[in-house]
Amino acid sequence: MSHPKRPQPSVASWATEVATLLLGLSVLILLLSELPSEIFSPESKQFFFVIGFIGIWRYSWWFVQATRSVWYNRKVFPPLRAQADAASEVDQPDALYVLCTSFRIDPETSFMVYDALIREAVDFGVPTTVFAAISDRSDIDVIDHVLDDNGWPENVEVRYMFQKGDGKRSAMAEVLRAISRCMPTERSLLVSMDGDIRLEPGTFKHSLSFFMIQNDLGAITTNNNAVVTGNDATKEWYDLRYAQRHLMMSSMSLSGRLLVLTGRYSAFRADLATQPSFIELVESDHVEHWRFGNFKFLSGDDKSTWYWLLQRGWKMRYIPDVYVTGFEELPDRHRFFSSTLDLMKRWYGNMLRTSGRAIKLGPRPMGMFTWWSLVDQRISMWTTLVGPTVAILVTLFIRPSFIFAYLLWIMFTRTIATLVLAWQHGRFSFTWIPLLYYNQIGGALLKIYVSFRFNRQKWSRQGISAGEPDDPKAVKRQRRMGNFLHGLAVSCLVFILILTTGVLLPPDMMSLEILQNWGLFPH
Repeated sequence: MSHPKRPQPSVASWATEVATLLLGLSVLILLLSELPSEIFSPESKQFFFVIGFIGIWRYSWWFVQATRSVWYNRKVFPPLRAQADAASEVDQPDALYVLCTSFRIDPETSFMVYDALIREAVDFGVPTTVFAAISDRSDIDVIDHVLDDNGWPENVEVRYMFQKGDGKRSAMAEVLRAISRCMPTERSLLVSMDGDIRLEPGTFKHSLSFFMIQNDLGAITTNNNAVVTGNDATKEWYDLRYAQRHLMMSSMSLSGRLLVLTGRYSAFRADLATQPSFIELVESDHVEHWRFGNFKFLSGDDKSTWYWLLQRGWKMRYIPDVYVTGFEELPDRHRFFSSTLDLMKRWYGNMLRTSGRAIKLGPRPMGMFTWWSLVDQRISMWTTLVGPTVAILVTLFIRPSFIFAYLLWIMFTRTIATLVLAWQHGRFSFTWIPLLYYNQIGGALLKIYVSFRFNRQKWSRQGISAGEPDDPKAVKRQRRMGNFLHGLAVSCLVFILILTTGVLLPPDMMSLEILQNWGLFPH
């Protein structure tokens, strides 16, 4: 049986790759030539110990994830693939329901998306009902054109449902209620996908067959590919994120759980996804917080569906050899840093809003490794900042030359990490080395920022925001408290690192030294 091949992603030009390589080599030569010999003196051991200890801890955990990823892809998944392929030849679901949400997608993209979707449904051969949650009348014309081009296939029915315009969650809930009225059986499946995702040939056949071989499998998600509109940095930023996603998803799938069910393309058992509690969580997911009170989630529906399954002990699986292609574009293609930070702020906000309650479930419903991975997400946003903070402190107050050693450390560690990612992802880019560091430091800063303000939510495409009180005075009080707690936490981190690195002696030791210098206390 032929398996789908990875589609060609959007990548940087060779000119950009060569320029990045030459720039990296130039920086490396400069650092090596200007590195003072005293940087490795015994007096520096305290600084190296702090950075080295954190580095060993963080990278040992990362390499555990990388090793698990390799084991899953090379040893565990191939037998599962063979079983699923064999099952697909003799067994199929009773029915397939597809939930596809579109909001202001351009007609050309919509045509490609629905054309691929209809072709997949025809090739799969199962009675399929597509619920198109659309926002404009022109979407109907596009989909009707697709159906006309495909000869209005008998096994495919398309139902149109107009969105209210208040977010994706309400549109999904309406579709799920409509599917529940179809009375899906235990052998029916549901695919949830975005309206800007193109299914590659064989997606249904090669991903949905895993439900036929595992009765306790509640959901699956697949690998991602990107067709990017933007500059070379944007193209490689998206591909690097998908490489990181592939490694993490593969590692977590070894434990039969995931850390998220990607909204771009995920599949569920229909009888689970149409349960009233599932629909209610998708539509009105909320959290009760000691400072923010009760507030509803705006985006992050994939976190809500994931949490519902996790809470009830259902298994999840990542299918690494099946790709779906997204049409990606930054909110403002001319402002790379602000746009990527805005996207990460929304993603990390969704993560933090849900991971806390998942951690409270304990290891029992998910296993120790998955539970600790959730805890580690909270810890890593602080430990990631230890290295650059120590480097800045030591460079400013003790030894300016230390910055050379730190930059060498960054180039070495990120190059190794990039090579591991490239080995598993199937391609390498020199631009990944600086982009990886940018993702780590920028992501850590954003996670910390959002963790004190995770009630504030914004969806740029739909122009809506939520999470804060209606009273302007209450908003100001809430924001002032968030700024205070954020500043206090960061100040504590910096103070501890100041003491640890010896930039400042502990108060009792400082007082003793001063008294000795004044002759008021014997040496």
